[in-house]
Amino acid sequence: MKLRTKYILFVVILHLLTLVLTYFIFSDNKIYFIASEVVVIISAVIAWQLYRQLIQPLKLLMQGVEAIKDKDFNVKLISTGKHEVDELIEVYNRMMDELRKERTMQEQQHFFLEKLIYTSPTGIIILDYDNRIQQVNPKALQLLSVSEESLKGYSIDELKHPLIQQIRELQSGETAVARVDGVSSFKLQKSHFVDRGFSRHFIMIEDLTAEILAAEKKVYGKVIRMMAHEVNNTIGPVNSIMQSAMHTDQLWEGHEFDVLKDALQIAMDRNQNLNHFMRNFADLVKLPPANKQPIVLQKIINSVATLMSAKARENKVVFEMELPAGDIHIHADEQQLEQAFINIVKNAVEAINEDGGTVKFTVIPAKRLLVITDTGKGISASEHANLFSPFFSTKKDGQGIGLTLVREILINHGFEFSLKTVADKQTEFTIHYN
Repeated sequence: MKLRTKYILFVVILHLLTLVLTYFIFSDNKIYFIASEVVVIISAVIAWQLYRQLIQPLKLLMQGVEAIKDKDFNVKLISTGKHEVDELIEVYNRMMDELRKERTMQEQQHFFLEKLIYTSPTGIIILDYDNRIQQVNPKALQLLSVSEESLKGYSIDELKHPLIQQIRELQSGETAVARVDGVSSFKLQKSHFVDRGFSRHFIMIEDLTAEILAAEKKVYGKVIRMMAHEVNNTIGPVNSIMQSAMHTDQLWEGHEFDVLKDALQIAMDRNQNLNHFMRNFADLVKLPPANKQPIVLQKIINSVATLMSAKARENKVVFEMELPAGDIHIHADEQQLEQAFINIVKNAVEAINEDGGTVKFTVIPAKRLLVITDTGKGISASEHANLFSPFFSTKKDGQGIGLTLVREILINHGFEFSLKTVADKQTEFTIHYN
């Protein structure tokens, strides 16, 4: 039962009881009886007036309570002219002002935080209490190369993306650098914050590819220049001395030194091979900027296939072409791109065992995609992360610069690329050309 109902019921019962008592007490004296009845009526009127004066502020306060329930902090109460009630109303109005100010501040902070997350150059993934992805910003989608629908609402334990798998292994507060395709490097950082008393995690993803490649190139460039300097300074004078000895007939007159001459010739040939070996490294360091010109993609592919056909026949490899009939025009440095394709095809051919296989060239114009597929032995997980690293090679006599040169050429052209084994006897080198 409400308080006002109790009050009305109490007043009614009290005055009815008073009327009954006055009837029995003053029934013999009409004057006293009428006077007592007047007093009861006056008391009832006063009680009603007091009720109205008390209930009106309560109604106002109830309206304020309802406004607070509805989170409407714009409702303020008007003064009634009664000191006690007005003090209460003043406190309520100040409270509403503070609540409104606090909510406005929180909304502004929330909007600023949302804007900051959305426009951040760092990829940000926010998880809920169950480690499901609740929010992901555009930069994270770009770095992961996925759509928002494929991430939002899913647990990080369910997703198979290589970066997400490495994020899953991180503890809160840990940082790691991940290299997923041999080229792209990412800094992964996992942390947490407290939301309504419970811990929630978020992940920051930063693309370090450009910085790492630049630092890496600076280091191996310095090493290669130092090696080339020392080798050239040694090979030049030594070859000059040996050539002079070989062409000085007086040294050989009357003597049989064919074995020695053959040894000198072999030494000169080895020096030339060493010189050629160093030139390959020097070419990597001295790679000029791409001189982009309009060229036909099919023309370069056919040219490389023709050039590599002899080596392919030696390894019992067949070239297959799936090229569009119409010319695909791209802007590229023809010589550099041809060299990159030669290195790619050479690796593909050499990856195929002695039983033979195929190397297939596929151009998908709608996706501006070139795929070179081979049926070789494939790439192991341990090899995959280092494929494009300088001096790394899976071949016994490999120099480890072929794919590094490919990397530099394709990066200079602004082409996205990847090399991975997608199935048994199916390794794909994909290039997204402009």
